[in-house]
Amino acid sequence: MSKLVQRFRADDLDVQVYASEEEMGRAAAANTAGILRAAVASRGSARVVIATGNSQFAFTDALTEQDVPWGRVVVFHMDEYVGIDEAHPASFRRWIRERIENRFSPQAVEYIIGDTPDIAAECDRYEGVLRAAPLDLVCMGIGENGHLAFNEPFEARFDDDRWVRGITLAPESRAQQVGEGHFPGSDDVPHQAISLTIPGLLSARHVQVCAPEARKAAAVARTLHDEVSAACPATILRRSPHATLFLEPASAGTKDIPSAGTPSTVRSITHN
Repeated sequence: MSKLVQRFRADDLDVQVYASEEEMGRAAAANTAGILRAAVASRGSARVVIATGNSQFAFTDALTEQDVPWGRVVVFHMDEYVGIDEAHPASFRRWIRERIENRFSPQAVEYIIGDTPDIAAECDRYEGVLRAAPLDLVCMGIGENGHLAFNEPFEARFDDDRWVRGITLAPESRAQQVGEGHFPGSDDVPHQAISLTIPGLLSARHVQVCAPEARKAAAVARTLHDEVSAACPATILRRSPHATLFLEPASAGTKDIPSAGTPSTVRSITHN
């Protein structure tokens, strides 16, 4: 069992801090498995959106230890670069194929086609597939600049009527992709992507957010304490009672969050 170090609420958001990134990943994997099993037991199938990127490694690795009825699960992903094909090393389609489809053999995987010649039509198509039935779970992270999927600061719309849009990546997001080792330099990162919107992400019955590593600590602190606004899109999680934020000591390492060395507590952060 994963060691829960701290648990508290930030407005409506459930926040759980685990003793290490590996234990955080195991806790998130157990959470995902429980939600998917319950959905299959209730309705015969489940639908889950799974984020890509380094922040999801511990979680997806730990999923291999879980009992999930993958043959009844349809998987979606939440964003893809415009203009790169599925064989590109940084393609999110490739990430999902290698880390989810090839490992678990789900019933189906619905991919965003980023190298389509008609981006608007692809947004419409993918939105239609997403809206065809309720989503049971969205598994995502938080960007270093506070973005969710590729909904960037000051550009994200909490009231968007679309679930899928073409977006322009912020310089900070392109720099993050370089820092994670996916591209040699910022000029190599595509400037455009297709992304689920904030309402699309939050439409699921459950939302799971894994945000490990010290480089996410500043974004986590802003998520928990800044005014809820598009200046830090992840702050909308504090208005999402169906969401849980999974952290480990490095990403939770601010003065506003109890240190990992203290006994487990339950507390609330309430913002007026």
